Amino acid sequence: MISELMRQTLDATGYLHSGDHLTRTEFLRIWKSLPNLKRAELIGGIVYMPSPVSIDHADMDNNVGIWVGTYRIATPGCASGSNTTALLLEDCPQPDVNLRVKPEYGGKSHVRKNLLAGAAELFAEVCYTTASKDLYEKFDLYEKAGVPEYLVVVVRTKQVQWHRLVRGKYKLILPDAEGVYRSHVFPGLWLDSEALFTGDMARVLATLQKGIDSEEHQHFVEELASRKRKSKR
Repeated sequence: MISELMRQTLDATGYLHSGDHLTRTEFLRIWKSLPNLKRAELIGGIVYMPSPVSIDHADMDNNVGIWVGTYRIATPGCASGSNTTALLLEDCPQPDVNLRVKPEYGGKSHVRKNLLAGAAELFAEVCYTTASKDLYEKFDLYEKAGVPEYLVVVVRTKQVQWHRLVRGKYKLILPDAEGVYRSHVFPGLWLDSEALFTGDMARVLATLQKGIDSEEHQHFVEELASRKRKSKR
């Protein structure tokens, strides 16, 4: 909680600065007064303002979004987005990519005042200069909030760290014998990390298509459809 003097200062300036200590209500109030501001996060009650986005980060962000979006198209009942402000516990992270099950299909998240609220089934972050934040502060927040899977793509070191929640703690998902990572929450969401880091999106999508064509994905689609039918009763 900020002091009264600091609150008066913020009211007067109407700006967000990295390192500001704010409540979520204060953070959102100030942000809404800044229509040109596109990127800001509140994690652990502290404001984070991103540096200029490098082309390496932007290209990888786009590729991860293409991969997730392709899966979403093939999986009725799912939704996905990029750089969506999320209401998570008392904070407001802005994950690079999210993949979620819609509420009417049994998903854990929902929309509140045009923002994503609650723990979506998967959050993904692309790290270029933000590894220290994404692998520590955000890791802790997503784990505490119960986000079932958290994917971190570390561009500099060409590493994938894909975590799944097991009894309240994140455990790493390891690739199979062919080097392919497979989601536990979204059956058929398969990732060829080597192809991702070489920029071979045709191969990334070919591997994903194998997952989409698998029996486990078909069963998941049927399960989602069953959830939707039950929700209508």
